[in-house]
Amino acid sequence: MNVFKTGLLLSVLTVLLVFVGQLIGGAQGMTTAFIFALVMNLGSYWFSDKIVLAMYRAKPLNEAEAPQVYRVVKEIAAREGMPMPKLYWLPTVTPNAFATGRSPKHAAVAVTSGLLEIMNEEELKGVLAHELSHVKNRDTLVMSIAAAIAGAISMLASWARWGLMMGGNRGRGERNNSGAAVQLVAMIMIAILAPLAAMVIQLAISRTREYGADATGARITGNPQGLASALEKLDRAVHAHPLEGANPATAHLFIVNPLRADVFTKLFSTHPPVEERVRRLRAMAA
Repeated sequence: MNVFKTGLLLSVLTVLLVFVGQLIGGAQGMTTAFIFALVMNLGSYWFSDKIVLAMYRAKPLNEAEAPQVYRVVKEIAAREGMPMPKLYWLPTVTPNAFATGRSPKHAAVAVTSGLLEIMNEEELKGVLAHELSHVKNRDTLVMSIAAAIAGAISMLASWARWGLMMGGNRGRGERNNSGAAVQLVAMIMIAILAPLAAMVIQLAISRTREYGADATGARITGNPQGLASALEKLDRAVHAHPLEGANPATAHLFIVNPLRADVFTKLFSTHPPVEERVRRLRAMAA
Protein backbone atom coordinates (compact mmCIF):
# COMPACT_ATOMS: atom_id res chain seq x y z
CA MET A 1 0.00 0.00 0.00
CA ASN A 2 2.83 2.43 0.82
CA VAL A 3 4.43 1.69 -2.58
CA PHE A 4 1.12 2.59 -4.24
CA LYS A 5 0.85 5.82 -2.22
CA THR A 6 4.39 6.78 -3.16
CA GLY A 7 3.67 6.25 -6.84
CA LEU A 8 0.43 8.20 -6.56
CA LEU A 9 2.11 11.19 -4.92
CA LEU A 10 4.93 11.31 -7.48
CA SER A 11 2.45 10.96 -10.36
CA VAL A 12 0.33 13.83 -9.02
CA LEU A 13 3.41 16.00 -8.76
CA THR A 14 4.51 15.21 -12.33
CA VAL A 15 1.08 15.85 -13.87
CA LEU A 16 0.64 19.13 -12.00
CA LEU A 17 4.04 20.51 -12.89
CA VAL A 18 3.78 19.53 -16.57
CA PHE A 19 0.25 20.95 -16.83
CA VAL A 20 1.24 24.26 -15.25
CA GLY A 21 4.34 24.45 -17.42
CA GLN A 22 2.19 24.01 -20.54
CA LEU A 23 -0.28 26.68 -19.40
CA ILE A 24 2.46 29.20 -18.72
CA GLY A 25 5.03 28.47 -21.42
CA GLY A 26 3.41 26.28 -24.06
CA ALA A 27 5.44 23.36 -25.45
CA GLN A 28 8.72 24.76 -24.16
CA GLY A 29 7.27 25.29 -20.69
CA MET A 30 5.85 21.76 -20.70
CA THR A 31 9.26 20.28 -21.55
CA THR A 32 10.97 22.34 -18.86
CA ALA A 33 8.36 21.32 -16.31
CA PHE A 34 8.71 17.63 -17.21
CA ILE A 35 12.47 17.74 -16.71
CA PHE A 36 11.99 19.54 -13.41
CA ALA A 37 9.41 16.93 -12.34
CA LEU A 38 11.83 14.09 -13.02
CA VAL A 39 14.52 15.80 -10.96
CA MET A 40 12.01 16.51 -8.19
CA ASN A 41 10.79 12.91 -8.14
CA LEU A 42 14.31 11.53 -7.74
CA GLY A 43 15.15 14.16 -5.16
CA SER A 44 11.98 13.46 -3.19
CA TYR A 45 12.77 9.76 -2.97
CA TRP A 46 16.44 10.04 -2.04
CA PHE A 47 16.58 13.32 -0.11
CA SER A 48 13.06 13.96 1.25
CA ASP A 49 14.15 13.29 4.83
CA LYS A 50 16.99 15.82 4.55
CA ILE A 51 14.61 18.35 2.98
CA VAL A 52 12.12 18.02 5.83
CA LEU A 53 14.81 18.25 8.51
CA ALA A 54 16.23 21.34 6.82
CA MET A 55 12.78 22.93 6.61
CA TYR A 56 12.49 22.79 10.39
CA ARG A 57 16.15 23.59 11.04
CA ALA A 58 16.60 20.31 12.90
CA LYS A 59 19.96 19.85 14.62
CA PRO A 60 21.70 16.50 15.29
CA LEU A 61 21.07 15.33 18.85
CA ASN A 62 23.99 13.62 20.59
CA GLU A 63 23.79 11.25 23.52
CA ALA A 64 25.34 13.68 25.98
CA GLU A 65 22.60 16.24 25.28
CA ALA A 66 19.67 13.84 25.74
CA PRO A 67 20.77 10.56 27.34
CA GLN A 68 17.19 9.61 28.20
CA VAL A 69 16.09 9.86 24.56
CA TYR A 70 19.06 7.80 23.37
CA ARG A 71 18.48 5.14 26.00
CA VAL A 72 14.79 4.73 25.15
CA VAL A 73 15.35 4.69 21.38
CA LYS A 74 18.21 2.17 21.65
CA GLU A 75 16.10 -0.06 23.87
CA ILE A 76 13.09 -0.02 21.53
CA ALA A 77 15.17 -0.43 18.36
CA ALA A 78 17.03 -3.41 19.82
CA ARG A 79 13.84 -5.03 21.06
CA GLU A 80 12.13 -4.66 17.67
CA GLY A 81 15.19 -5.66 15.62
CA MET A 82 15.46 -2.23 13.98
CA PRO A 83 18.55 -0.18 13.10
CA MET A 84 19.21 2.76 15.40
CA PRO A 85 17.76 5.85 13.70
CA LYS A 86 19.52 9.19 13.66
CA LEU A 87 18.20 11.59 16.29
CA TYR A 88 17.53 15.31 15.85
CA TRP A 89 16.03 18.11 17.87
CA LEU A 90 14.06 21.23 16.96
CA PRO A 91 14.81 24.31 19.09
CA THR A 92 11.24 25.28 19.96
CA VAL A 93 9.19 25.34 23.14
CA THR A 94 6.26 23.70 21.36
CA PRO A 95 6.34 20.00 22.33
CA ASN A 96 6.12 17.61 19.37
CA ALA A 97 7.99 14.88 17.48
CA PHE A 98 8.14 13.29 14.03
CA ALA A 99 9.89 10.51 12.12
CA THR A 100 11.18 10.66 8.57
CA GLY A 101 13.30 8.66 6.12
CA ARG A 102 12.77 6.34 3.17
CA SER A 103 13.44 3.10 5.10
CA PRO A 104 14.34 1.82 8.58
CA LYS A 105 18.02 1.91 7.54
CA HIS A 106 17.71 5.58 6.57
CA ALA A 107 15.36 6.80 9.30
CA ALA A 108 15.51 9.83 11.57
CA VAL A 109 13.48 10.78 14.62
CA ALA A 110 13.19 14.44 15.62
CA VAL A 111 11.96 15.80 18.94
CA THR A 112 11.47 19.38 20.07
CA SER A 113 13.15 20.82 23.12
CA GLY A 114 9.67 21.51 24.51
CA LEU A 115 8.83 17.82 24.38
CA LEU A 116 11.72 16.91 26.65
CA GLU A 117 10.64 19.53 29.17
CA ILE A 118 7.07 18.32 29.79
CA MET A 119 7.23 14.53 29.35
CA ASN A 120 7.83 12.09 32.17
CA GLU A 121 9.60 8.76 31.56
CA GLU A 122 6.54 6.73 30.52
CA GLU A 123 5.12 9.50 28.34
CA LEU A 124 8.44 9.97 26.53
CA LYS A 125 8.61 6.22 25.93
CA GLY A 126 5.13 6.33 24.43
CA VAL A 127 5.98 9.20 22.06
CA LEU A 128 9.25 7.64 20.89
CA ALA A 129 7.62 4.22 20.47
CA HIS A 130 4.92 5.86 18.33
CA GLU A 131 7.53 7.45 16.06
CA LEU A 132 9.56 4.25 15.79
CA SER A 133 6.32 2.48 14.88
CA HIS A 134 6.08 4.72 11.82
CA VAL A 135 9.59 3.59 10.92
CA LYS A 136 8.79 -0.07 11.60
CA ASN A 137 5.53 0.13 9.60
CA ARG A 138 7.41 1.94 6.77
CA ASP A 139 5.09 4.94 6.86
CA THR A 140 8.04 7.31 6.75
CA LEU A 141 8.73 7.10 3.01
CA VAL A 142 5.25 8.31 2.10
CA MET A 143 5.34 10.90 4.88
CA SER A 144 8.70 12.29 3.75
CA ILE A 145 7.83 12.42 0.06
CA ALA A 146 4.53 14.13 0.84
CA ALA A 147 6.38 16.80 2.81
CA ALA A 148 8.92 17.35 0.00
CA ILE A 149 6.12 17.65 -2.56
CA ALA A 150 4.60 20.42 -0.47
CA GLY A 151 7.57 22.57 -1.39
CA ALA A 152 7.01 21.91 -5.09
CA ILE A 153 3.34 22.83 -4.84
CA SER A 154 4.25 26.17 -3.29
CA MET A 155 6.32 26.85 -6.42
CA LEU A 156 3.29 26.59 -8.72
CA ALA A 157 1.90 30.00 -7.79
CA SER A 158 5.41 31.43 -8.14
CA TRP A 159 5.67 30.02 -11.65
CA ALA A 160 2.35 31.64 -12.53
CA ARG A 161 3.45 35.03 -11.21
CA TRP A 162 6.70 34.85 -13.16
CA GLY A 163 4.77 33.81 -16.26
CA LEU A 164 2.56 36.87 -16.00
CA MET A 165 5.50 39.17 -15.32
CA MET A 166 7.49 37.79 -18.27
CA GLY A 167 4.64 37.98 -20.73
CA GLY A 168 3.53 34.33 -20.58
CA ASN A 169 2.46 32.91 -23.94
CA ARG A 170 2.92 36.02 -26.07
CA GLY A 171 5.86 34.46 -27.83
CA ARG A 172 3.65 31.81 -29.35
CA GLY A 173 2.30 34.17 -31.98
CA GLU A 174 -1.02 34.76 -30.30
CA ARG A 175 -2.61 38.16 -30.11
CA ASN A 176 -1.90 40.14 -26.98
CA ASN A 177 -5.51 40.03 -25.86
CA SER A 178 -5.70 36.31 -26.39
CA GLY A 179 -2.39 35.79 -24.59
CA ALA A 180 -3.55 37.86 -21.63
CA ALA A 181 -6.73 35.81 -21.44
CA VAL A 182 -4.75 32.56 -21.46
CA GLN A 183 -2.48 33.88 -18.73
CA LEU A 184 -5.46 34.88 -16.63
CA VAL A 185 -7.02 31.44 -17.04
CA ALA A 186 -3.68 29.85 -16.11
CA MET A 187 -3.48 31.92 -12.94
CA ILE A 188 -7.03 30.97 -11.97
CA MET A 189 -6.40 27.29 -12.69
CA ILE A 190 -3.25 27.29 -10.59
CA ALA A 191 -5.04 29.05 -7.75
CA ILE A 192 -7.56 26.19 -7.80
CA LEU A 193 -5.13 23.34 -8.37
CA ALA A 194 -2.60 24.27 -5.69
CA PRO A 195 -4.97 23.85 -2.71
CA LEU A 196 -6.50 20.78 -4.34
CA ALA A 197 -3.05 19.23 -4.65
CA ALA A 198 -2.36 20.00 -1.01
CA MET A 199 -5.65 18.30 -0.13
CA VAL A 200 -4.69 15.22 -2.17
CA ILE A 201 -1.46 14.98 -0.21
CA GLN A 202 -3.32 15.31 3.07
CA LEU A 203 -5.89 12.68 2.10
CA ALA A 204 -3.16 10.33 0.82
CA ILE A 205 -1.76 10.20 4.34
CA SER A 206 -4.58 8.23 5.92
CA ARG A 207 -5.74 8.88 9.45
CA THR A 208 -5.54 5.14 10.04
CA ARG A 209 -1.74 5.50 9.93
CA GLU A 210 -1.86 7.38 13.24
CA TYR A 211 -4.15 4.82 14.84
CA GLY A 212 -1.80 2.07 13.67
CA ALA A 213 1.27 3.81 15.10
CA ASP A 214 -0.55 4.41 18.39
CA ALA A 215 -1.46 0.73 18.66
CA THR A 216 2.03 -0.48 17.71
CA GLY A 217 3.68 2.01 20.04
CA ALA A 218 1.44 0.93 22.93
CA ARG A 219 2.30 -2.71 22.25
CA ILE A 220 6.02 -1.99 22.17
CA THR A 221 6.02 -0.21 25.53
CA GLY A 222 3.31 -2.36 27.08
CA ASN A 223 1.83 0.84 28.51
CA PRO A 224 -0.98 2.45 26.48
CA GLN A 225 -1.65 4.86 29.33
CA GLY A 226 1.76 6.47 28.91
CA LEU A 227 1.10 7.38 25.27
CA ALA A 228 -2.47 8.46 26.08
CA SER A 229 -1.22 10.85 28.76
CA ALA A 230 1.46 12.18 26.38
CA LEU A 231 -1.12 12.88 23.66
CA GLU A 232 -3.29 14.83 26.08
CA LYS A 233 -0.32 16.94 27.19
CA LEU A 234 0.76 17.55 23.60
CA ASP A 235 -2.74 18.54 22.52
CA ARG A 236 -3.06 21.12 25.30
CA ALA A 237 0.42 22.50 24.67
CA VAL A 238 -0.06 22.89 20.91
CA HIS A 239 -3.36 24.69 21.45
CA ALA A 240 -1.54 27.16 23.68
CA HIS A 241 1.61 27.45 21.53
CA PRO A 242 1.27 26.24 17.89
CA LEU A 243 4.55 25.41 16.21
CA GLU A 244 5.93 28.60 14.69
CA GLY A 245 6.66 28.27 10.98
CA ALA A 246 4.84 24.94 10.62
CA ASN A 247 3.74 24.20 7.05
CA PRO A 248 0.17 22.84 6.73
CA ALA A 249 1.33 20.36 4.07
CA THR A 250 3.91 18.87 6.47
CA ALA A 251 1.64 18.77 9.52
CA HIS A 252 1.02 15.05 8.95
CA LEU A 253 4.61 14.30 9.96
CA PHE A 254 4.09 15.19 13.61
CA ILE A 255 2.60 13.02 16.34
CA VAL A 256 -0.04 15.71 16.92
CA ASN A 257 -1.07 18.45 14.51
CA PRO A 258 1.34 21.36 15.14
CA LEU A 259 -1.11 23.96 13.77
CA ARG A 260 -3.75 25.92 15.62
CA ALA A 261 -6.93 23.82 15.58
CA ASP A 262 -9.41 26.10 13.80
CA VAL A 263 -12.46 24.75 11.98
CA PHE A 264 -10.69 24.46 8.60
CA THR A 265 -7.67 22.71 10.11
CA LYS A 266 -9.86 20.17 11.88
CA LEU A 267 -11.88 19.51 8.72
CA PHE A 268 -8.85 18.64 6.58
CA SER A 269 -6.52 17.37 9.33
CA THR A 270 -4.62 14.16 8.61
CA HIS A 271 -4.68 13.43 12.35
CA PRO A 272 -7.66 11.77 13.98
CA PRO A 273 -9.07 13.61 17.00
CA VAL A 274 -6.80 13.29 20.02
CA GLU A 275 -9.81 12.44 22.15
CA GLU A 276 -10.54 9.35 20.02
CA ARG A 277 -6.89 8.30 20.00
CA VAL A 278 -6.80 8.54 23.80
CA ARG A 279 -10.08 6.63 24.12
CA ARG A 280 -8.71 3.76 22.00
CA LEU A 281 -5.47 3.63 23.97
CA ARG A 282 -7.26 3.53 27.30
CA ALA A 283 -9.53 0.81 25.95
CA MET A 284 -6.37 -1.18 25.14
CA ALA A 285 -5.15 -0.65 28.70
CA ALA A 286 -8.46 -1.82 30.11
